[in-house]
Amino acid sequence: MTMEISPVRVLRAGDTPESASLPVADGTAALWLLPMAEDPGAPALLDAEERRRWQALIRADHRARYLAAHGGLRRLLGRYLGIRADEVVFVREDCPVCGGPHGRPAVRDAGFHFSLSHSGDLALVAVAATPVGVDVEAHPEAEASALVADSLHPREREEFARLPEETRPAAFAQCWARKEAYLKGTGEGLAGGLDRTYMGMGAEPAAVPGWSLADVRVAPSYAAAVAVARQ
Repeated sequence: MTMEISPVRVLRAGDTPESASLPVADGTAALWLLPMAEDPGAPALLDAEERRRWQALIRADHRARYLAAHGGLRRLLGRYLGIRADEVVFVREDCPVCGGPHGRPAVRDAGFHFSLSHSGDLALVAVAATPVGVDVEAHPEAEASALVADSLHPREREEFARLPEETRPAAFAQCWARKEAYLKGTGEGLAGGLDRTYMGMGAEPAAVPGWSLADVRVAPSYAAAVAVARQ
């Protein structure tokens, strides 16, 4: 049920936190793949803001995936905290870019950090003792990857242009996942700028000062990455 991928431990849905103990501050994180099946009980777990976002979604499949991901997140965090899923209270940290109250999501008085990402049929949660970001991306169509690649770091744009066309969507998705994970971890989000920090299109992510960054193998036709702040 588990496999080792430095600097993370990937656990499948249905496992339970090991002795409910939190990860230590050593640049590692526990990653959880959540079930994305229909979850009739999830609406009762959501707070007012989550319910508003869920109800604002137009497509039925997007609504179902939101429920599965956010209901699963609440159940997981509730197990770590030793409380009911509907008792988990989310807050927003200050944005490091502008100082506004819309930075990285957090749990009040948790003593740990988390990050959620979902794409297609996958939802991924990271839990760590230090700030953490995680991202999962379905491989895009070739046209979409070519269009959005223009927003990447100049070196990444050059690397993308040199790749064989058939490998570009997967390489782009992996690079994008690295960037999203890092920017979620810092709390900047996309406002931090996709072209600012070099992550690379290669087989391994580029080193980022102060952070442990790793690719994560989750499923065919998906890319994922996790970024954990080092102390």
